[in-house]
Amino acid sequence: MKKKLLVTGGAGFIGSHLVRLFVNKYTDYQIVNLDALTYAGNLANLKDVEEAPNYTFVKGDILDEKLLDHLFTTYRFDGVIHLAAESHVDRSIEDPLSFVKTNILGTVNLLNAAKKHWNGDYQKKLFYHISTDEVYGSLGEEGFFTEETAYMPHSPYSASKASSDHLVRSYHDTYGMPIVISNCSNNYGPNQFPEKLIPLFIHNIVNNKPLPVYGKGENIRDWLYVEDHATAIDLIFHQGKCGETYNIGGFNEWTNIDLIRLMCQLTDEKLGRDIGSSEALITYVTDRAGHDLRYAIDATKLNRELGWKPSLQFQEGLSKTIDWYLSNTAWMEEVTSGAYQEYYDKMYKNR
Repeated sequence: MKKKLLVTGGAGFIGSHLVRLFVNKYTDYQIVNLDALTYAGNLANLKDVEEAPNYTFVKGDILDEKLLDHLFTTYRFDGVIHLAAESHVDRSIEDPLSFVKTNILGTVNLLNAAKKHWNGDYQKKLFYHISTDEVYGSLGEEGFFTEETAYMPHSPYSASKASSDHLVRSYHDTYGMPIVISNCSNNYGPNQFPEKLIPLFIHNIVNNKPLPVYGKGENIRDWLYVEDHATAIDLIFHQGKCGETYNIGGFNEWTNIDLIRLMCQLTDEKLGRDIGSSEALITYVTDRAGHDLRYAIDATKLNRELGWKPSLQFQEGLSKTIDWYLSNTAWMEEVTSGAYQEYYDKMYKNR
């Protein structure tokens, strides 16, 4: 094989789209997908590539140092693309220690495994760390996050990701490890676990359940279609400059309430309901603690240096996303059973 890559968190939302892209595009690469298959990891996301000769799945946790050592010994990886993370702000507020363990300690374990096995021979090696725009904190009504924006995380989730970013950079500066980091805006698309806004609200609209909106719904996010994110990761992994950070954004800002109303309209159309009828499901709930007002990514550097830009306009991407969830009700029913319902009730019913 030309390259042997370890992808962590490859059964999750973003990870599964990236694994599919790499397995299909780079048939001369060996792709090893390491995922703990916690609540958001789902092997059904990769059914179409699970038998590919250049793909291997390993169930395991990045907190398991012995497993990481075994995998590096067995496969002699040339690169790591690190997506495994606890990633939901609400969960981080309820259980910050889990985020510290996975996002910080897990990242250090990976860095140490790469450092040990690469043993200073960094030629054609790369550790690629996937992060979030939330490490930058909150913006006012104007301005954008750039790669030079100072970190100012406001939740246990974003603080844990900020810490992991700093640790990855420290291994570059201290040990000379070749690294790149990317910070992306909110992703949406098929296979996203329905704790996140878009799949959660599509599911609730279909089932005529309340649409719980934090505060007045005035928080602003920049939305990026997940396949565009995977394409950006591909470019950065192969062409990005060692030691650099790249911001990945959709150039696509929406207030939560405007996004929700658009989802209601599009879903009503697709279900043959009276347009706007689902807006009656909107229910305003107590705002989340430390809720950042606005995120907006400036992806100019990525466009200028590597020629990347989003392929879809938001309404087109959102329409495709709704179509996918409406056509994959069995997938949704499976992931929203059992423990998910207990979590949903805890997070939204009593607010």
